[in-house]
Amino acid sequence: MPIAPQYLHLVHQGPFPCYLYGRNSRDPKKKGRSVGDQLHEGTGLADLYGWPVIDVFKDTGISATRHAKKRRDDFEEMLEGIRARRVRIVVAYEASRYYRDLEAYVRLRNACAEANVLLCYNGIIYDLSTSADRKATAQDALQAEAEGDAITDRNLRTARINAQRGRPHGRVLDGYRRRYDPDTGDLVEQIADPVRGPLITRVFRDYASGIGKSGIAKTFNREGLLAPSGRPWQRFHIDAILNSPSYLGRRFLHGAEVSDAIWPALIDEATYQLCQEIQATKERCQPASGETVEHLLSGTVALCGLHPELEARNMEPGLESFVNRGTPSMRCTQGGPHVVIAEKNFVAYVEQAVIVYLSCAEAVEAFRPAESGAAAAEAAARLERLTTQLQEARTAATTFKADGTPMLSVASLVAMEAQLAPLIAEAEETVAPAAAVPEVLQDLLGRPVADVQAGWDVLTVPQRRLVLRKAVTIRLFKAGGPGVRKIHPGRVMLAFKGQPGFMGGRPRGRALSDVPEQRRPGGS
Repeated sequence: MPIAPQYLHLVHQGPFPCYLYGRNSRDPKKKGRSVGDQLHEGTGLADLYGWPVIDVFKDTGISATRHAKKRRDDFEEMLEGIRARRVRIVVAYEASRYYRDLEAYVRLRNACAEANVLLCYNGIIYDLSTSADRKATAQDALQAEAEGDAITDRNLRTARINAQRGRPHGRVLDGYRRRYDPDTGDLVEQIADPVRGPLITRVFRDYASGIGKSGIAKTFNREGLLAPSGRPWQRFHIDAILNSPSYLGRRFLHGAEVSDAIWPALIDEATYQLCQEIQATKERCQPASGETVEHLLSGTVALCGLHPELEARNMEPGLESFVNRGTPSMRCTQGGPHVVIAEKNFVAYVEQAVIVYLSCAEAVEAFRPAESGAAAAEAAARLERLTTQLQEARTAATTFKADGTPMLSVASLVAMEAQLAPLIAEAEETVAPAAAVPEVLQDLLGRPVADVQAGWDVLTVPQRRLVLRKAVTIRLFKAGGPGVRKIHPGRVMLAFKGQPGFMGGRPRGRALSDVPEQRRPGGS
């Protein structure tokens, strides 16, 4: 039977060294009994009855339900101490502090029973080696789990209702502040923070202009600005901001948009989408062999033109930098010496062509936002037909006849993918919402060649790489013969935005046969 603390010495022989345990799943600043309060009561009980406190364990802001996502490190450490028989009693404020999950209860019960450790909560002591106390604590565990499930269901229901109404739920998103009714404590509104809000907007705009995540963090730290945690900025802080669509003034639940939010947007749609595009492109365009971004054309900023079969499958035959007999050079990442070029000559050739292109009216027109409406609707229907056709072909290639041969041969599938992929890419580009043009690129468009050159010269390597990905698709082919150093016609093929063969700065499956002979803008 459960024992009152004052009668413990009559039933069990001392001494009674003890552990204290406290836990809550709420922010300490909010309402609710804090872990400190729980431990204070436990300390008072131990002092009153002369139980030496061997150690104190606390899990703050961590749920104990079966839905919990965080590990209770102190709880696990306490279990180890119990199994090692370092104490005779474990003291907590109430049963739900130990567990809101039957599995956790069983683990604690078994550990205490095997080590002859007593369990204390609500000021009552239980001996889990006895049937009556196991039954009593099991009933309390069932009730605690039911309460935990009810709390979880209530929170989920509240979160869903708040999402449908466009209201915030949980912690305040960095860049905003909340105003509450002083009488009822109810949320009145969530507004942009006059200090943090502009900082969030600046993160998006700086990244869209070509400044890297680490660069943004370093700049903020130099200026004495602090991250949301109150500590110096790190790259992951920038990541979290750039990947939060809530800054568009929209309410999301489990990754799906539910409604417009009651808070204002801190960034416009075009800039947000541009940042997502830059992130996705950078992930695919990282240099090979662990290089840092010091080489303008490494990774998949420029491609080896000898792998149309890879492009047709949306794979990226990029280039890597290496030293070839003392000369910095570039070669295909697919292995083999079939494509090698001196890096200095290659970079100079590409830069000159890009600078000329950016200065002409053709580039200005190419980056003009596309009109929406009937053309976009027609492209969407075409895109659906094309993707369905391609999916059916892929299904046929993995479906076999009675004699074991596929319904569609692999060669036929490759040919069909090469034919359909550029049409799909073209339809996708028409359907997709017009993305903002990076500021570093916008500042160069349509200016005289000398001004474009001057602007290009002050850009960092990551900014130049961003411009190249947005403006041109670069393919490198074999030299005319052994020892040929001059870049002859056809060695480097450039497809600029607005020209056939442009792939949006990264492979989208266009067949190599569709890439035209290179032509310089503004020339013959």
